[in-house]
Amino acid sequence: MSDADLLFQPVHELAGLVRDGTLSARELVQTSVDRIESLNPQLNAFVDVFAEDALAEADGIAADDPRPFAGVPIAIKNNRAIAGRRLTVGSALMDDFVPRTDHNVVTRLKAAGFVIVGSTTLPEFGIVPVTETARFGPTRNPWDVARTPGGSSGGSAAAVAAGMVPVAHANDGGGSTRIPAACCGLVGLKPQRGRISLAPDLGYQFLVQDGVLTRTVAETAALLDLLAGPVLGDTSWAPEPAVPFAEQARRDPGRLRIALTTTMPLERTTVDPVCVQAARDAGALLESLGHEVVEVDAPWQIPGLLPLFAASFGPALTMSMAFAATVSGRPVSPESVEPLSWAMWEQCRSMTATDAALADAQLQGLARLIITWTAGYDLVLTPALAEAPVPIGTIDACSDQPLRDFARSGAFTPYTALCNVTGSPAISLPLYAWPEGDPAAGLPLAVQLIGQPADEGTLLAVAAQLEAAAPWDGRRATVS
Repeated sequence: MSDADLLFQPVHELAGLVRDGTLSARELVQTSVDRIESLNPQLNAFVDVFAEDALAEADGIAADDPRPFAGVPIAIKNNRAIAGRRLTVGSALMDDFVPRTDHNVVTRLKAAGFVIVGSTTLPEFGIVPVTETARFGPTRNPWDVARTPGGSSGGSAAAVAAGMVPVAHANDGGGSTRIPAACCGLVGLKPQRGRISLAPDLGYQFLVQDGVLTRTVAETAALLDLLAGPVLGDTSWAPEPAVPFAEQARRDPGRLRIALTTTMPLERTTVDPVCVQAARDAGALLESLGHEVVEVDAPWQIPGLLPLFAASFGPALTMSMAFAATVSGRPVSPESVEPLSWAMWEQCRSMTATDAALADAQLQGLARLIITWTAGYDLVLTPALAEAPVPIGTIDACSDQPLRDFARSGAFTPYTALCNVTGSPAISLPLYAWPEGDPAAGLPLAVQLIGQPADEGTLLAVAAQLEAAAPWDGRRATVS
């Protein structure tokens, strides 16, 4: 197996090669470091690379290391703390702050033997679904470097799709795992709200869940088992599954009733017919696998949905900016943050506590409405995106009309944020490719499956069925 192929192998197979002595941990990590050095100048997926320390850590991993993923390289999105490494959240306001403790996801990945080789890029404070910042520049899609890898976990997606690492950390507050998965041909699961602890920073967050970007459903399921579970002090958490998610992903889910909808959640927006056809093709594939698929109009086109979502997202964003200002000693100002961040900061400062509480209550009511509707089905199938990965610069957080660009974000990614509002699990699967003759020809074309609350198991089982019926793991990005 060549070095070019090695990091496209599933993480459990890579760990097995280290465990049986076929490959040393150093050889595996060195391959990752070399590929980052070779490919990152084209893609700009990494904020920092920890080459020397990663190799030194790998030297300490023996073939008989009992940890399940000992010696496997991984990257962490640069909005989660790694002790002793700078945490920027993509913003100059954060300066070069170095945390003293690890985030929960980092703690669990380290304990499982993963070797962290670097931290990956994201848009400033993770606001938009593209990864382009004033501080670090644009991150590019390995399938087409003129286009976005998505966001906000765009650096992680580019790194995995290019084979710089076999798997990478991500998180999702409005689609930030599923969107880059769709753009880069990967599997992206947003777990149930409360499934993965936000410790030690928060005990609860309404919109955001951590996770990973992988190439296969089996890897996603195995890493969900690794990361899931509460930490002492959490204020709420998802119920523990009866059996591990990895086992559930291997089970036959039986005959399910699945709703297919392409109804746009946002007013005055349209979906590309290619995305509609992909969802219908996926529905036909599910029918061929024995499921009942019913095409329906979803009751989720709510007037004013984007401003309502922003009213909930905004306070969490301003808290992040206030923290950045505290650790850097610099005030939040038009000089210290990008125009969109500043516009949202000013917008939130004009809100009263009553405004914020009302927005939260309205979103909870919307969540109950949607979950009540989806209860009539086992799963819901939608397009993952409303259009192809957009060219670099299409959504510009530094434009002279940044809120217009924020609205443009919603037109690109209308189907993802509702699952953050409901808290339900959802997964993006790269079943298809954009057709010949389209400007995006050959790029990954994904669909989204939405599961019942706290039922990632059924979602993963059906995703695994689709993967077996229409495999995608053999595809390679242009820059890989």
